[in-house]
Amino acid sequence: MIMNIKIGISGIPGSGKTQALLEIIKMIEAEGVVVGGMLSIPIIEDGKRSGFYVENWTSKEKAVFAHINLTDSKIKYERYGVDLSALEKVGIPAIEYALERSDLIVIDEVGKIELESEPFIEVVKRVIESDKPTILTLHKKSRNPLLQEIRRKDDIRILEVTPINIKILPFKVIKLLNGEH
Repeated sequence: MIMNIKIGISGIPGSGKTQALLEIIKMIEAEGVVVGGMLSIPIIEDGKRSGFYVENWTSKEKAVFAHINLTDSKIKYERYGVDLSALEKVGIPAIEYALERSDLIVIDEVGKIELESEPFIEVVKRVIESDKPTILTLHKKSRNPLLQEIRRKDDIRILEVTPINIKILPFKVIKLLNGEH
């Protein structure tokens, strides 16, 4: 795996960014690579998405990060109330652990909700400046300064997930991680 490679997977909400990332993780772990970081996992209740967990990929610890029933939250995103403390208790330590001990860092997702947390922004900046291979999923339309900075960086390869390429995108990312073009 190439050191210092950074790959951003962009797409609109519901486009399959997390699904593609999970497939990439499965493939890369099969090669013996140690993956660490955080994932945003949908909470499905009665067949519908009702929120998101933030999950530490290494420890599998998770916490409810956003949910339709978090009605007393000061931070709202679409129909979800947001609990930033879940991100700061589970997600940020997962990323910090990956910075120190993993071969590949994953951050799912650098999006509107997560960017409400200043500590999250700081740890993402540290990851971007590190020499560790990294895959980030990125909210496509946000104009947040950090997302704009990530999109402008020459050393971060941005790939968009679409219904047409979702099956082949993981293979393309694996090739990039291995230095194949």
